[in-house]
Amino acid sequence: MDTTELLDPLTVARALGFTANEHAAFVRLIASELGGDFPIFAGAGSNDTRHAAHLTELCVEAGAQAILSVTPYYNKPNRRGLIAHFSEVARAASGRPVILYNIPSRTALNMPPDLLAELAQVDGIDAVKQSNGDELGPIDGLSVLTGNDEDYLRALELGCNGLISVAAHVAGPEMRRMFDEPDARAEIDASLQDVYSTLFCTASPIPVKAALNLLGHDVGGLRLPLVEASEEERGKVQAMLERHGLLSGATAG
Repeated sequence: MDTTELLDPLTVARALGFTANEHAAFVRLIASELGGDFPIFAGAGSNDTRHAAHLTELCVEAGAQAILSVTPYYNKPNRRGLIAHFSEVARAASGRPVILYNIPSRTALNMPPDLLAELAQVDGIDAVKQSNGDELGPIDGLSVLTGNDEDYLRALELGCNGLISVAAHVAGPEMRRMFDEPDARAEIDASLQDVYSTLFCTASPIPVKAALNLLGHDVGGLRLPLVEASEEERGKVQAMLERHGLLSGATAG
């Protein structure tokens, strides 16, 4: 194989540009469909600061009201590098709120609470999606949203601000009730344990896309390296939906 083309900077830049433009087009489509009725928080992260900033600019231009920016993965920058990275992202957001996304299980890098509190001092950084359950809790200067459905009850009890959810795609009203009805939280949470676990029976978002398709929402398939749910996985998802009465009236094709 001739690797010259693969390593050519212009070729790489074009490939990144097409990906970024497609990403922004998706945000633009959602913004046009929602017509300003609902806020759009667009994911725009990268482990390349320049690309993360560019993607942030494109998503803001496309209509995003806030940006979700993941911790740089693989290259594992140090503390100064993280502050510099997110400062550039916040600058690129042009006044739109930035939500940090701390998920060490996927990025191999954790942002501890003291670093999050320091990042809260950067203009434009307003919140964190905290997916490290071991360090879940309020952070001075940031709204804290758990990224784990199974931690939602504990997050609310700790005084955090809410959740960015997977389970809400199929059990949204119940997840909302947990926020609105404090006295019912424990009971609702207990009833949703199998929803949480089933939607992570394999790599997310494979199960939730299978669930939405079963519910009659044509959300399409996945791109490699993610693959479609196996027959066994799809069966688990369908059984969970049936247990919760969610397939009534839906097309389970």
